[in-house]
Amino acid sequence: MSVISSSLSKQQEKQIQGLFGNVNLSLLYKASVHGYSAATFHEKCDSQGPTITVAYNRSGFVFGGYTSKNYAQTGQNVSDDRAFLFSIHDGNVVRVPAANPQYAFTDGSAGPSFMGDLTFLYQNTTAIYSNPGNYYNFNPAEIHGNDLQLTDCEVYRVEEHELLDKPWRNIKWDSAGKKELMDSIKNYSPMVSSVDQARILLIGPVGAGKSSFFNSINSIFRGHVTCQAMCGSSGTSLTTQFRTYKIKPSRKKDDKPLPFILCDSMGLEETPIGGIDVDDITNILKGHVPDRYQFNPSSPMHSDTQGYCKSVELQDKIHCVVYVIDACKVAIMSTKMVEKLAAVRKKVNLIGVPQLVLLTKVDEVCPSAAEDLRNVYLSPYIEKKVKRRFICFSIHLPWIQEVSVYLGIPMSCVVPVKNYSHELELEHSCDVLLLSAVLQMLRFADNYFDDVYE
Repeated sequence: MSVISSSLSKQQEKQIQGLFGNVNLSLLYKASVHGYSAATFHEKCDSQGPTITVAYNRSGFVFGGYTSKNYAQTGQNVSDDRAFLFSIHDGNVVRVPAANPQYAFTDGSAGPSFMGDLTFLYQNTTAIYSNPGNYYNFNPAEIHGNDLQLTDCEVYRVEEHELLDKPWRNIKWDSAGKKELMDSIKNYSPMVSSVDQARILLIGPVGAGKSSFFNSINSIFRGHVTCQAMCGSSGTSLTTQFRTYKIKPSRKKDDKPLPFILCDSMGLEETPIGGIDVDDITNILKGHVPDRYQFNPSSPMHSDTQGYCKSVELQDKIHCVVYVIDACKVAIMSTKMVEKLAAVRKKVNLIGVPQLVLLTKVDEVCPSAAEDLRNVYLSPYIEKKVKRRFICFSIHLPWIQEVSVYLGIPMSCVVPVKNYSHELELEHSCDVLLLSAVLQMLRFADNYFDDVYE
């Protein structure tokens, strides 16, 4: 019997795998071989667990839908909070979740149907049926290029991997470990006498979690969840000012702030005139931008701008830059955003400021980490996310699985975390990850001071 081969390229396969945890894709059904038949689809794919339908058209789109539930021909609408539609075109990935997870897909006797908004093997033909806006909100041109005729349709079983036997990074998760981290941060002192507090700049796309990171660190030392910095979900940056945040080690009024300042900036956006301008980032790095400066994306700050700080000392400059990246967006980050991050990094390199990557929302992309954050360093998927992020910044090939040398930053510079978002109480494991990230930032700030005084 001949071997049935996948039509996915290696890059496309890795892009689809990047939408999940650490998974294998096992081919169950291929329409060009088995026929465009709903009956055959169900014969091969029913009761197989999580599956992803992958369709191809002549316009070059690879698109489909995922459900974590079984196909069983119950005739019911099925609830699935992990279901989504996706599309890959010109190297970019689009992911569209169900508007209401209670209505994720129709478990009937026809082909794969995501509530009728996108149906495959339509009437047992090579056609799809597309009617967005009812249960999945997507632009047809973005998902399938308005090309409804398929060259092939495949269904894969999605098989999750087990955790690693040994963590790829060691961390102390117990109470003593957390206390040690907090004490190290409280007792930190910059290596130069002219600087009282290390200044750490947070840079990243809109919604990545920059402001939430400050709120999370502030919460740990306050002893309860706080929300001092404005944060939330929006298509454009909620942070429109440059803000410098100091954190006190406790709720006591007389306590001095901790020896670092978190600097929050306007988010990066894909459009040339959207989000913070790269030149404004340069001004921040050099210490020219005052606290509460209102950004103007169409007109970056210059030496004649009101508020421009002309007299700058070492304590006013940025000592460590942190790129805040949403782990959920690693697989679908656009080429324009990757290029913008690369442009920022080039500026930072020229000025000579040490850099870290803060990988946020790891619990949302890895079920094992969501179940227990202590699994984060046992997750091969998170480890791969770390490696892939390096490649994106440097050579714009986000799915090449190579060592981090391409970017010139070792894996020790990427720190996965979970910010506080919906919780009302602090969680020990979450605190440990966040505190570990801060300590690493302070160590990198010391590297900056070392370079200044060499």
